[in-house]
Amino acid sequence: MTRRKNPYPGVRKNVVKGRIYWRFEAGDFRCNIPGPYGSPAFIAGHEAAVKRAKAPVSTAAPGTVAWLIEQYLGSLKFLNLSASRKRSIRGELDWLRGTAGKYHFARLEVRHIEALMAKKAGPSAANTVKKNMSMLFNFAAKKLKYTGPNPARFAEKMKTNPDGYHTWTDGEVDRFLTRHPAGSKARLVLLLALNTGMARTDLCRVGWQHVTQKDGRARIAYKRAKTSVAADLPILPELAEELAMLPKDRMLFITQDAKPIGYKPETLGNWFRDRCAEAKVPGSLHGLRKAGATRLADAGATNWEIASYLAHKDTKQADTYTKKANRAKLADSGFAKLGNVSNFPSALDRKAGNDDEKQ
Repeated sequence: MTRRKNPYPGVRKNVVKGRIYWRFEAGDFRCNIPGPYGSPAFIAGHEAAVKRAKAPVSTAAPGTVAWLIEQYLGSLKFLNLSASRKRSIRGELDWLRGTAGKYHFARLEVRHIEALMAKKAGPSAANTVKKNMSMLFNFAAKKLKYTGPNPARFAEKMKTNPDGYHTWTDGEVDRFLTRHPAGSKARLVLLLALNTGMARTDLCRVGWQHVTQKDGRARIAYKRAKTSVAADLPILPELAEELAMLPKDRMLFITQDAKPIGYKPETLGNWFRDRCAEAKVPGSLHGLRKAGATRLADAGATNWEIASYLAHKDTKQADTYTKKANRAKLADSGFAKLGNVSNFPSALDRKAGNDDEKQ
């Protein structure tokens, strides 16, 4: 008789005073597995244990939004996320747990999801609530045998700015550089973000260990924290000048003023916004990342060249930059077929009107 294969490797049964407990053991890692054998909580706990993570001890009533969030946080799906994504989504889910944790998720309707969305200040934050609730319902259907509807899917999405964060213009970059001179930390941060496309998390950890030499030319090579995609970029002269002023034994390019330690991503972002206010520019670090991609697109870079700068896995986001650049070029080439359109009629020429007034 063939022995049936254990569907949950590493799990063994313990019986203490008549009660059954399930325990996971693999090498020097040991932990208890919650829930009855084969239950959704048991499966989630086993998936976590395989990744050497202990399943969280649930303090929420089964079937509630808080309980569902705990199941997700203990799942392999969550554990496979990057460290930066884990931090951001955990914060978002903590808000959901505090606001709607006591309610049973299977009883929620579209109107309840939209009421939760309305508690957020802006459209982007409201849409994040819709996205996260939909993600939780999908997780429940795939992993917890939930067979009910997904009301978040049918909640009305709030209208947002299609362009998202403000993209820096060349004039705004020049104004910032005029306000913050060579050798200043503000100037270094801007040139690093603009020339490398690094996100806040990556800017907080970049240093001389990421600088390499190839064919006699200095480069910055790093792996993006959010996507784990590697980037290998040339160091342009304007950035090289700033880096040359830094001590060669400095592990981090960007450190705090009070003590030589790095920033948290959120803290660096807030600090940089203050420097933008000093220069009277409406900018952000993410806006510089977009400006760098726009600059490449306007110069004729391909989708994959832009994706390499952004450290993206595919060209989906890069397509938006090349499409905008191509639209402008196509418009120019189209109007060029009509002949010379550069000479304004006097009624549209502001300069000509000013000259007439002077006469």
